[in-house]
Amino acid sequence: MSVARNIAYGFTNTEGTVVTDAQIEAAARLANAHDFIMALPDGYASEVGERGGRLSGGQRQRVAIARALVRQPKVLLLDESTAALDSISEKAVQDALDKAASSRTTVVIAHRLSSIQSADAIAVVAQGAVVEIGTHQDLMARQGAYALLVQNQTMDH
Repeated sequence: MSVARNIAYGFTNTEGTVVTDAQIEAAARLANAHDFIMALPDGYASEVGERGGRLSGGQRQRVAIARALVRQPKVLLLDESTAALDSISEKAVQDALDKAASSRTTVVIAHRLSSIQSADAIAVVAQGAVVEIGTHQDLMARQGAYALLVQNQTMDH
């Protein structure tokens, strides 16, 4: 499957026609994927294998983000979107997510707290219940559950 087809996978607009190359490229640019795609031997026509097997983890994540963004969703749900990435790939993916989140409601489920520090609101869930809500700064100042999680995660790294 080509990169372009991977991004366009399953998308049709309201008239039932397939997504355009311009829409695919715009989504890839927003996902910080365009530059690495253009560096591939055949650009957007490059075959990337089943499930993007010929791409790095960070590249696969950015293609997945582009696939979500090409639909222009009003709400974007991200579940552990940077969990399995090295720090360099995490930065590229996080930058893409920050750009993508700026024009839509985004719900992020994360254990890697660095990926949510810039969120407008963070909800800390413990044993199925929300125990704290606030910005990173507010929650750190409270010295509650979130601050403890941040402290423990910082000590682990």
